[in-house]
Amino acid sequence: MLACVLPVLCVHGIWDTGSVFSSIEGALKQRGWGSVHAVDLVPNDGSADVPDMAKQVEDAANQLAPGAPLDVIGFSMGALVLRYWLQRLGGRERVRRFISISGPHHGTLTAWLSGKPGAVQMRPNSALIEGLFTDPDPWGRTEVHAFWTPFDLMILPPGSSALPGARERRFNVPLHPMMLHSREVISAVAEVLGSP
Repeated sequence: MLACVLPVLCVHGIWDTGSVFSSIEGALKQRGWGSVHAVDLVPNDGSADVPDMAKQVEDAANQLAPGAPLDVIGFSMGALVLRYWLQRLGGRERVRRFISISGPHHGTLTAWLSGKPGAVQMRPNSALIEGLFTDPDPWGRTEVHAFWTPFDLMILPPGSSALPGARERRFNVPLHPMMLHSREVISAVAEVLGSP
């Protein structure tokens, strides 16, 4: 299984830090992954817009795997940031697999609670989200997976985490943040990233 292991870059959501990936990072390393890195986006409160955060992802990817392929995992807003990097900044040219976990790909109603630029871009029908859906070849050769829970109270409606062209999987996890600590989700992440 580990013959196909690549470095893994993880991108967190709004108000989080890379530490939210501790369960996934620990599980992957226990299973044989040597290079798993969770970036800390700054600022993490939605004050920066998605394109600016995607540039931070580009820098982190270049540090983790200079000029080499890698796999990526995005949680919540981090999944949208990764999607932007893949589609607009050339990330799809080097990413083998992208796992989106509870990402607001069709927007989330909770984004109306903030007027900060990054939050505004997560609103349903925002110019950024609508623009990403116009891409005729959003993924290139990147294999895309969308993991989400129908019980999400942060991504509203929860089906907003579905992503066209992705291999979709729903998990009966009761809350948004618990997606990163669910044994079932973690096993699915390892299975996807370790498969040939």
